[in-house]
Amino acid sequence: MRVYVIDNGGQWTHREWRVLKYLKVETRIIPNNTPFEKLAGVDALVLSGGAPDVASEAGRMGNNGEYLDKADFPILGICAGMHIMTTHFGGSTGPAIRAEFGRTRLYVDEPDHLFSELPKDFDVWESHNDEVKIVPEGFQILAHSDTCRVEAMRSLKRPLYALQFHPEVENTDFGMDIFRNFLKVVEGWHK
Repeated sequence: MRVYVIDNGGQWTHREWRVLKYLKVETRIIPNNTPFEKLAGVDALVLSGGAPDVASEAGRMGNNGEYLDKADFPILGICAGMHIMTTHFGGSTGPAIRAEFGRTRLYVDEPDHLFSELPKDFDVWESHNDEVKIVPEGFQILAHSDTCRVEAMRSLKRPLYALQFHPEVENTDFGMDIFRNFLKVVEGWHK
């Protein structure tokens, strides 16, 4: 299985790559301005977190929109990756009422694929000032926290998933399991 991590300038992009390596996936970190055609043969993408404020600096998000439009395979957006997915499909992001940094309790509303066989609530690691304000049409909210209404979402039409928190860091409980569950989606998609 080949899953590339699109580098949006996030502080933990290398950790997303490392988790995939640990899970025995063929993976590389790819600059976000890489043309879609150069991604031939990949089975899935992870859109990394990033420093940019997607609402005001969308140009720094490179070709993420092209990947979202052209991909016929699963994509997981993390933090800024979630925000670009949201705005690209007509939803909106904006400043959080209360920014989340550090440990936060996550409440799973819909176990779905990503949270399959995981507890209904557990601790995750956050690092964001902005959040999803309006979920794009055709997307479903999967989890929330006490201060953020949309901690996880998915498209009901395509295998597109997004997380506000960071499953790649050790401080997130069951982070490795979330990646494993995403890889099961990828496996199932390509059968």
